[in-house]
Amino acid sequence: MITRFAPSPNGHLHMGHAFSAIIAHDLAIKAGGQFALRIEDIDGVRSKPELAEEFREDLKWLGLEFEEVAPQSGRLENYEAAATKLRELGVLYPCICSRTDIRSADPKYGPMGAIYAGTCRAQEVDPDLPVAWRLDAAKALAITGPLSWHDTAAGILPVDMTQLGDVVIWRKEEPASYHLAATLDDAADGVTLVTRGFDLFHATHVHRILQALMDLPVPQYHHHPLLLDEGGEKLAKRRGSASLADLREAGEDGLLLAEQLRLHSFPAGISLQKA
Repeated sequence: MITRFAPSPNGHLHMGHAFSAIIAHDLAIKAGGQFALRIEDIDGVRSKPELAEEFREDLKWLGLEFEEVAPQSGRLENYEAAATKLRELGVLYPCICSRTDIRSADPKYGPMGAIYAGTCRAQEVDPDLPVAWRLDAAKALAITGPLSWHDTAAGILPVDMTQLGDVVIWRKEEPASYHLAATLDDAADGVTLVTRGFDLFHATHVHRILQALMDLPVPQYHHHPLLLDEGGEKLAKRRGSASLADLREAGEDGLLLAEQLRLHSFPAGISLQKA
């Protein structure tokens, strides 16, 4: 078994990240497998190289042994080749719509946010404009046929894009989207069990399509509950959730914290999302 923890260096890790890393680590170690660290550092100026070293120290402080694999910044050619292949298959189309454009179209909302209405799917786009490339979900599934994927808790699930729409595969200003990069990286790293928070559960429908289109191996998936703050919101960098680095510097015991997280014994104001 090979699992991975794949943080983005655009903010400090918090206890929610620690919980996710511990789950991935423990599942791999209990099976006699390998736990990998992958730095997802392709968010342009938001990516801060110095945070990658902080992440390594955070994992060591928690007592987690890991093997580091290549960061995403070293895989750009792989992403570009995959995007080219998908365009050649005819399953991507250029999109000039901004988030404001999408919101103003009064979209329906699904588990991953606004469902794109397909505005650019059947229209000519000025090649001189910056464009994103979207997956034509219907066309992709017409090529692949019915697909399914396996989650350790939910079982076997059929791929269903009706609540997701045509998602972005290649971004306007930055390289590959999370969907394309994570799918390619997990295949390249030999990941056999993808562990991540339940907030990414529905993204797996997209990833399963990409695996089929690019003839990639299909791992199993383990989507775990999220840690919530006292307001019932998931812990997040943008909301200033306490960082692991701050806890380290304050002299907290990382091994004790790891055991508390394993036992779901959380500090006051933090709870586990109910299934």
